[in-house]
Amino acid sequence: MKKIDIKKVETKKDLKAFINFPHRLYKGDPNYVPMLQMAVKELLSEKKNPFFEHSSVAHFLAYKDGQPAGRITAIRNNNYNKYYQSNAGFFGFYDVIDDYEVSKALFDTAKDWNLKHGFTAMIGPANFSTNDTAGLLVEGFDRPPIVEMTYNKPYYHDHIKRYGFEKELDLYAYMIYTKDVSDKSVRLANAIKERLKRKGITFRNVEMKKFKSEVAKIKEVYNSAWSKNDGFIPVTDKEFDFLAEGLKMVVDPEYVLLAEHEGKMVGFALTIPNINEIIINFKDGKLFPFNIIKLLTQKKKTKYVRIITLGVIDGYRKMGIEAVFFANIIEAARRNNIIGGEASWILEKNEMMVAAAEKLNGVRYKTYRLFTKDIG
Repeated sequence: MKKIDIKKVETKKDLKAFINFPHRLYKGDPNYVPMLQMAVKELLSEKKNPFFEHSSVAHFLAYKDGQPAGRITAIRNNNYNKYYQSNAGFFGFYDVIDDYEVSKALFDTAKDWNLKHGFTAMIGPANFSTNDTAGLLVEGFDRPPIVEMTYNKPYYHDHIKRYGFEKELDLYAYMIYTKDVSDKSVRLANAIKERLKRKGITFRNVEMKKFKSEVAKIKEVYNSAWSKNDGFIPVTDKEFDFLAEGLKMVVDPEYVLLAEHEGKMVGFALTIPNINEIIINFKDGKLFPFNIIKLLTQKKKTKYVRIITLGVIDGYRKMGIEAVFFANIIEAARRNNIIGGEASWILEKNEMMVAAAEKLNGVRYKTYRLFTKDIG
């Protein structure tokens, strides 16, 4: 019988093995996009990531007959449990060879860690929360993931289900092709824009020279607009700044749109170039010394973009602001010869956003899933 050992990540060598395991696992997979090493190191750093000011994690590696075979992170998200008055732990950074016994050993380890912290349920995958990359790909394995979206082998779903996890919620990704969007939809949105202007609601692009003050206003809209969405977790000021700083290098202000009512921000839409088209060729996700130049010089040449967040606060919804955001993004995409834009994560219950994507002839081409399991 083959031996499976689980080792807690405690040393720099362990951490390096934890970060690099997916590169070995997915070697030769044409759809695998490595996480940038610089980004993942900062995400996992207790000194740099403000997530660790309120929560904690433990990383584990699985070895089968002495060879790396899987990894997992057990997560204690205190802000999540406080917000939902719940008692759940999480798991994330789950990658494994196609061997259920290895998966079982990893899940047992994460479960035991969560039980020791008094949790009665386990949710995942999330790296570390729904404000980071999260969800298991369950449909749409034929294309690489768009920027800041996850990718995994199809057998992960079988392992997770076999262990007893059940569906918590699904998240959709729609591909909206610029050629398929009717000019009529864009013209209608522009007419709505003029009507809103008469009501004091105006639109503009983000000002990168005022990045910090713009981010502060966007954060208020984010925490308000998404507060009732399933899986939402309020972000602290430091966490939002950390997330924003991570995106700053790739943001194109032409795609960051703000809606204001008499100077007060009431909505925003963030679209970013699909830098995964560039990163997919970076060996092991290494950015330095030369790949940083490729990223900065080629980011305006991507063929796809991702509508990463789009939200409007209560009292301003169903007025057409969302339609104006989509129309402006489509017009910018056409100017830059973009083939299409992915709208994601869209909650399966978010009827308004699902309808908006479908009205633009969006094709639902990927589905991601969060799972839950009672452990107490």
